[in-house]
Amino acid sequence: MERGERPWGTYTVLDEHNGYKIKRIEVMPGQRLSLQMHHHRSEHWIVVSGTAKVTCGEDVKIVNINESTFIPIGSTHRLENPGVIPLVIIEVQSGEYLGEDDIVRFQDDYHRVEAPGAESAVEAAVEPVV
Repeated sequence: MERGERPWGTYTVLDEHNGYKIKRIEVMPGQRLSLQMHHHRSEHWIVVSGTAKVTCGEDVKIVNINESTFIPIGSTHRLENPGVIPLVIIEVQSGEYLGEDDIVRFQDDYHRVEAPGAESAVEAAVEPVV
């Protein structure tokens, strides 16, 4: 089972097949993921423990336990844990490409934003040959 450590917490891939990936994501109290977007996938987040502060485009909302939200492909989004206990969500990704390198970061508390004009590896990899 794939597991990743990040500055904000951890993720574990629970299941993966053509066109979808299911992850368990744990965000530590007071931490947040980068403001980001994906070119090739949408995401559905279900809160199973804690409280999530979700930014999707211009909308910011609180998502509580047993509630969910949908992040459309190409939307800027961010997940935050404003609470005092770990936030645990189940993330269902769907799309044509689900690699970890399909992330374009716009803001990041951990200094992982690419230089302006830099092309991500996935963008270069999926450009059509003309």
